[in-house]
Amino acid sequence: MAFSPELSVVIFGLLASMSYGSGDFLGGMASKRMSSVAVVVIAHFIGLFLLLALAFLSREALPASTDLVWGALAGLGGALGLAGFYRALAVGRMGLNAPVVAVLATAFPIIVAVTTQGVPQPHHLLGFVFGIIALALVSYSGGTLNETRGLGLAVAAAFGFGAFFICISRVESEGVFWPLLAARVTSFTAMLIIARFTRQNVQPTDSGLFRMAAFAGALDVFGNIFFVLAEQSGRLDIAAVLSSLYPAMTVLLARLILNERLSRVQMLGVLTALAAIILISLPAPANA
Repeated sequence: MAFSPELSVVIFGLLASMSYGSGDFLGGMASKRMSSVAVVVIAHFIGLFLLLALAFLSREALPASTDLVWGALAGLGGALGLAGFYRALAVGRMGLNAPVVAVLATAFPIIVAVTTQGVPQPHHLLGFVFGIIALALVSYSGGTLNETRGLGLAVAAAFGFGAFFICISRVESEGVFWPLLAARVTSFTAMLIIARFTRQNVQPTDSGLFRMAAFAGALDVFGNIFFVLAEQSGRLDIAAVLSSLYPAMTVLLARLILNERLSRVQMLGVLTALAAIILISLPAPANA
């Protein structure tokens, strides 16, 4: 059964957030026992071949070179964003830097969508506000505004993640896999360069950790696929906000699998995310 474009963007956006959040959970688990850069390199390596297989199996037509360039730029933004994000978390307070990255990375596509696609419906705008608040609450872990170390890196990381959303949305063809493959080739190469520059070992210490990082890479790929499908179905801002609710999925998995307790702030963030989903899912008035 075919869904309306309004419903499709919501479904694909939520599937993207679930995939991203699950992948981050597995990547975080692997990062407890090996270098986070190594986890990303392995994940991107697996994702590269997964996208290549999907492109050939789907017999998707090769898009115009400009679409591949936009894909490559998206991958570069994502890789630099990820490197900056990890560094910001390493040198500063997670409780401050993580929410800054989550909120600003979502705000950039919203600004672009409003300027290029017009102002969305009022209830969608309210949903965006709830979604951004939810991201800050779910990601928050006790930092204060007086602890600003790494804040510049967090802003740079947010710009990189936002650039991924914006650049991949500039792809004009209906293709999904080839532009994402171009993005993954660029991001994988960039992460290899970062690993070499920082002299970090990217070899997994055992097969279990390799499988965990590999599954994280596969889930990240499907998150990207669902985001592209969401963006192709509707507005960029709706796709970006819904796809960016992945921290809620990560903390819920930590609660269910690792029995980690959610703070009151995080629980409020999860409930706020649900409110955002409801508001964004409401259809536009018939006369709109």
